[in-house]
Amino acid sequence: MKIAIGSDHGGLDLKTAIVNHLQAQGHEVVDYGTDSSASCDYPLIALPLAKDVAAGKLPLGILICGTGIGIGIAANKVPGVRAALCHDTFSAHAAREHNNANILTLGQRVIGQGLALEIVDRFLSATFEGGRHERRVDEIAAIERGEL
Repeated sequence: MKIAIGSDHGGLDLKTAIVNHLQAQGHEVVDYGTDSSASCDYPLIALPLAKDVAAGKLPLGILICGTGIGIGIAANKVPGVRAALCHDTFSAHAAREHNNANILTLGQRVIGQGLALEIVDRFLSATFEGGRHERRVDEIAAIERGEL
């Protein structure tokens, strides 16, 4: 699978570990930066990745900052993005299965690397269940379009 990934300086070490993990599994990773520990602004990392995921250029994305909060807020400003902050494996697969999340956000300062890799694996292996969840995801899209 082709996966988008990006982080600010606060998520760089975890991003590097995730990239190595995904590549070892045979995934193709498209890195949106940063590649430096110098301070940078997470909205400028989140925006191009989120736009590409929303446009269908990449099926899924992963964004990392210190907490996973700010970068997720920025990504969720892009219509069509459903970024989910996950700190456990249950939330990771439920975000995909129930909410059709297309971007996973993580906080490097919040969870350890081992758990983060498990969360990534659960997120990527899950699929949207549709059914009763489809209506709710459609309602989110209607809110984005200003219809609700």
